[in-house]
Amino acid sequence: MLRAAGVGAGDEVVVPAFGNVEVAEAVTLAGALPVFADIDPATYCLDPDAVEGAISTRTAAVVAVHRFGRRADIGRLHALGQRHGLLVLEQGESEAPDDETAQRRQRAAYLDARLKGVRTPDGGAGHTYQQYVVRVPGNGRPDRDAFARALRARGVECRVPVKTPVHRLPEFRRYVSLPETETAADETLALPVDAALTKREMHRVVSACNALGGLLQPAF
Repeated sequence: MLRAAGVGAGDEVVVPAFGNVEVAEAVTLAGALPVFADIDPATYCLDPDAVEGAISTRTAAVVAVHRFGRRADIGRLHALGQRHGLLVLEQGESEAPDDETAQRRQRAAYLDARLKGVRTPDGGAGHTYQQYVVRVPGNGRPDRDAFARALRARGVECRVPVKTPVHRLPEFRRYVSLPETETAADETLALPVDAALTKREMHRVVSACNALGGLLQPAF
């Protein structure tokens, strides 16, 4: 896609570091250099202000990745692209059937109303909850990781959605300041909202999370 659009050697492409490595790999395969910009902490997608700060005279394109069922701010990114003469590309997520999305939203609403001690997602317009991602705030220790282990011990499946931001990987290591990306990588945890989950299973998720509130108390 990038090569077909004329992006190649000597060009820079602004991409997120929070997410899959494939986007940065596609940029390098086109012969260009991936430049990492920070994310909006509510959507986990590229922050248009951060993108603008990453633009240089060599920037040719921006790749916006929709994340966890939230869409990037494509309107602002396209406006930014028009001002700077940049190509703006989107990478989407596989879309679930409408009935499945509706059931995920119902389960997300159930969790939103009952979870304590974790920060629930900012629903936003059109959120499809491909993943239900909460924040487990850090207190100078691996609270998120301890929380995840304790949940699994209670029979609740959960996963760390982004274990290592791309700019930390050896092949893409960049000494850039991405505070929102770093914090999100350390704090986020995906809880189950699959359409197949029963009410009993949803209750187990809430009970297990709320019983672990002590892990979230400040460390002294």
